Amino acid sequence: MYSQRRHRKPLVIPIIILINILVFLMWIFNPFSPDFMERHFLVSWQAIEAGRYWVFVTAAFSHNLFFHLFLNMFVLNSFGSFMEMFIGRRRIFLFYMIAGIMGNVAHAFTSNFFLNKPELAALGASGAVAGVILLFSLLFPKEKILIFGIIPVPALFGALAFVGLDLYGLYTQTLGGGLPIGHGAHLGGAFTGIIYYFVLRSRAKKKYYI
Repeated sequence: MYSQRRHRKPLVIPIIILINILVFLMWIFNPFSPDFMERHFLVSWQAIEAGRYWVFVTAAFSHNLFFHLFLNMFVLNSFGSFMEMFIGRRRIFLFYMIAGIMGNVAHAFTSNFFLNKPELAALGASGAVAGVILLFSLLFPKEKILIFGIIPVPALFGALAFVGLDLYGLYTQTLGGGLPIGHGAHLGGAFTGIIYYFVLRSRAKKKYYI
């Protein structure tokens, strides 16, 4: 479906990981005003209404808990580095940015219209990472991935299972329950991965037939 040649070793993904680490350190040491990070690195419907549209981008590089940062960056490095070599540096950068933005758009939308909590703020690269995982899983559906780092399953099965869990999690949140997880952001990023898969597939077909 797509060129099997490998590009040069990853550069974009390590830079993205470094930026996430630097923003995490900004949360920890905060050399700015007390509410600077909350105003500029958290995404919510209220933030958008206030005109802080840049949080669609900045929140996708923002973590204030080490475990959250570590988990997202570990998964990003595992899947994203390979995807960078497979589709190239420019494509992985643009895809990562779009998936992260769409994840944050989805969070703001679902928190306001489904959860009735326009003030509900979120941060993290989870939306973008979900997009990378879905793209990988659609391109290589039979490759094995480890659920919870232990259980090996076909990539497509594992990715669809996570989408199903996020759909269920969002549903339970609409009922007033669920965990404090940004299911909307995950789904927004995952949807972006699905769309981009079909974009790549369409381009590959046109190239082949022309």
